[in-house]
Amino acid sequence: MPDLIQLVLPLAAGFVGGAMNALAGGGTFATLPALIALGLPATIANATSNVALLPGAGASAWTFRRELEPLGGVSLPLLAGITFAGAIAGSLLLVWTPTATFDLLIPWLLLFAFLVIAFGRRAADWLHARVSIGRRSLIAAQTMLGIYGGYFGGGVGLITTAVYGLLAGITPRALFAPRTLMLGIANAAAALVFVAVGMVRWSACLPMLLGAVLGGWAGAHLGLRLPAGLVRLWTLLVTALTTVVFFWRAYG
Repeated sequence: MPDLIQLVLPLAAGFVGGAMNALAGGGTFATLPALIALGLPATIANATSNVALLPGAGASAWTFRRELEPLGGVSLPLLAGITFAGAIAGSLLLVWTPTATFDLLIPWLLLFAFLVIAFGRRAADWLHARVSIGRRSLIAAQTMLGIYGGYFGGGVGLITTAVYGLLAGITPRALFAPRTLMLGIANAAAALVFVAVGMVRWSACLPMLLGAVLGGWAGAHLGLRLPAGLVRLWTLLVTALTTVVFFWRAYG
């Protein structure tokens, strides 16, 4: 039975995470708790989750390649380079972070992601009614997104959507292409570091990767039928529950 759980749990979590990423993002909220439940240290679980979700991020970026164009006056090659460098820095920071410290940080990173998901759109509307934000702000924000994506990545797709809407004033649908490209680049950069330093637990990563591919396919088809409000509500509920569980785990 334990051997079966070691296979089924990451497979199922990967399926849910892949479906969530295809629908709205936040797949890490499904994969990370499952890997920790299997007994993986938090840093190893985070690295393993990143690699497992990478094929889905790459497939999404390829799907939207024809819609790519400069974002907020910044060329995509420049944004891509910033994202790659930031993700390398973030992933190295994770390598150097003690597991005990990361255990205490995770709940706050999850809470940050939840707040952005819940209030990011309203914050963007409020800010755009009062100020105009330029090219330098977008470059600075992309640097931070790259670092965050490499270090943790939980909810980074949702956070990126909120930030791009905030700084560039672009609708969520128009952001699909640049967002998925930057996510794919950040995941790939972090994966290079995590694989090179041996932080990936392949026995859990491979079934989770398979589940994520299947979940991404199913989620994309399901997304054609579900109303956007229901998808957002589901994402908020999963994010909130995961955040509460990790706060209890770290400080309870």
